[in-house]
Amino acid sequence: MVDVATNLSNIEENIRQACENVNRDPEDIHLIAVTKYVTIERTKEAINAGINNLGENRNEGFLEKYNEIQNQVQWHFIGSLQSRKVKDIINQVDFIHSLDRLSLAKEINKRAAHPVNCFIQVNVSGEESKHGISPEEVITFIEQLSIYENIKVVGLMTMAPHVDDPENVRPVFKKLKNLRDDVTKKSLPHAPCKWLSMGMSNDYHIAIEEGATHVRIGSKLVG
Repeated sequence: MVDVATNLSNIEENIRQACENVNRDPEDIHLIAVTKYVTIERTKEAINAGINNLGENRNEGFLEKYNEIQNQVQWHFIGSLQSRKVKDIINQVDFIHSLDRLSLAKEINKRAAHPVNCFIQVNVSGEESKHGISPEEVITFIEQLSIYENIKVVGLMTMAPHVDDPENVRPVFKKLKNLRDDVTKKSLPHAPCKWLSMGMSNDYHIAIEEGATHVRIGSKLVG
C-alpha cells in the first residue's frame, strides 16, 4: 500500500492545478480524509502526514477512532445519521455533512451542547439510492431550521453519481453552487452557508473547478 504522504502530495498537486485552472486559492480547499475503511494505524499515518480533517460515516467507526485520536483533528460525520444515534456522537463531531430532515435537526438541537456546523445534504442527481433533500426544497428547509438555536448551516453537500468520465458530473456540482448562492443571498443569520462539500476521489478536481470548498477523499488518499 502506498504511504499516505505520497498520496497526499499527489492530491495536493491536483488540487493546486484545479485551482489554477479557475483562478482559485488552494488554501480555500479543505481536504477531508475519509477513513471509514481503514485502520486506526493508517488513520494516524494520515495525521502524521499533515491531514487535519477526518471523515467517518458510521457511529461505531467514528467513536472507535475518536477514542484514540480525540481532538488532534477536526471530525466530519459524512454518512447518513439516524436520529436515535445522534446522542452518541453529537458533542464530539465538528461538522455534520448529512442534515436532510427536520426530525434529525430537532434531535441535534436537543442533544448538542453548543451550535453544530451542519451541511445540508442535497440529492442534486435525483438518484433513488442517494440520501438528501431535493434542490427545490433547499430554501424552505433551511428557513425552517431557524427555530433551532444549535443548528448552524455552514454549507451544502452532495454526492455525485459515480461515472467513468468525471466531466459528466460537472452539471451536478454547478447546480449545487447555484443553490448555495441562492441561500447566501438571503443573508439568514443561522445559515451563512458559505461552503460546498462536494467531490470525492473520482471527481474532486472537477468539483474544485466548480466551487467546492470541502472535498472528501478516501481511496486515493488512505485506501
